[in-house]
Amino acid sequence: MKYLYAFLMLGLFCKDLAAQDAPQQSYQLIKTRNEVQYKNYYLLTLFQQLPELRKMLSTDTAFNNIYKSKTAQVNEAAKTCKTEISCYTKALKFTDEEIAHIGNRLALLYTENNPLGDLVKNHLIPSGCYAMFAKEQHKTLLVKAWEQDANAVNYAIGVYVEGNKPNYPKIDSISFTLTDKTFAELTSASALLSLQGNNKLFFEPAMLFALEALELNERNDAADYEPMAKGVNLATINQIKKTDWKKYPYSVILVPGAGPEEKDVALSPGGMIRCRLAALQYHKGMAPFIVVSGGRVHPYKTKFSEAYEMKKFLMETLQIPESAIIMEPHARHTTTNMRNCARLMFRYGMPIDKAGMVCTVKSQSYYITDILLERCKKELGYYPYKNGKRLSDSESEFYLNTTSLQIDFDEPLDP
Repeated sequence: MKYLYAFLMLGLFCKDLAAQDAPQQSYQLIKTRNEVQYKNYYLLTLFQQLPELRKMLSTDTAFNNIYKSKTAQVNEAAKTCKTEISCYTKALKFTDEEIAHIGNRLALLYTENNPLGDLVKNHLIPSGCYAMFAKEQHKTLLVKAWEQDANAVNYAIGVYVEGNKPNYPKIDSISFTLTDKTFAELTSASALLSLQGNNKLFFEPAMLFALEALELNERNDAADYEPMAKGVNLATINQIKKTDWKKYPYSVILVPGAGPEEKDVALSPGGMIRCRLAALQYHKGMAPFIVVSGGRVHPYKTKFSEAYEMKKFLMETLQIPESAIIMEPHARHTTTNMRNCARLMFRYGMPIDKAGMVCTVKSQSYYITDILLERCKKELGYYPYKNGKRLSDSESEFYLNTTSLQIDFDEPLDP
């Protein structure tokens, strides 16, 4: 009996440890006025926003030396680079050596009970933003999170200043011609601006330069309709709190976007049909909420948001109440339609073990169940959802995976 009790207690202990290393629905992201920043660089945002941690980093001699060196490089670039774009980016991007050096310093400073230890336990793990590293030792998780954010900063600068090819060049490329003298002038001014204000932490010049690059390219898509919980999704969130989930087979009906290719078309025929299919399922009582998912994607730099236009169609044409519609206005691909829906299901407090329903046209429906998961693994590095049963040619079940909360470092428009 004694051994059985010990075995049961060990099982409970292991379960508690596993829970400690899992994302928590009760966790509230620490946000900044710049939504693009905290969505792309959550660790760096926490470095800024947590007072004890900021003090620790700002008083560290090694980090201060890195900041001074970066400042000197930027000032020298402003004097000498002229029209050579790569000269400015070389001064601001993190080198592999700098990334390794900073990672080593963070690891050296880390203890379980100091501000860096608290950062990992109280923010990095429960937020889920670095979920792919959750099984690592806490010190290692911290270093990997730093490496991810540093690479994310470099990626944004690479695409939107240096003109490197993004993952999807037709919809996400730089807006400027690299040989344009005006662009060089803007880049020089942006480099100097990255040193202004109360920006004294070692990473801030590079991060601000990356954020300014996204802004100059009109690529602040990650901030669209934010804060959604206080705006476009407020009515739905209030309804979620009152929902009796036992009354419904599914938590949500997901409608993936279908962007038009014509510049002046707000909502494509495909988007209309998908909304109508979803409305049928909603009226059958299959789920209390419809998630419309899609950003400003097609054609290049369109001003129309797929999610907004689908919500408008559902409300005005199909008479679906606003409190039953969740907007997800950031996804740029079918992979992120699924990932972002899973994220909102988790963040908005829906039961994580209850299936959702994807509702779309036949070709995309089978693509989602038969092919998409492996594309997600290839492009995102993980599976953001799990397939359930096929319900018809246009409907199928899916279950969220909390790894979907992982920030995607090389998709700054929808990280």
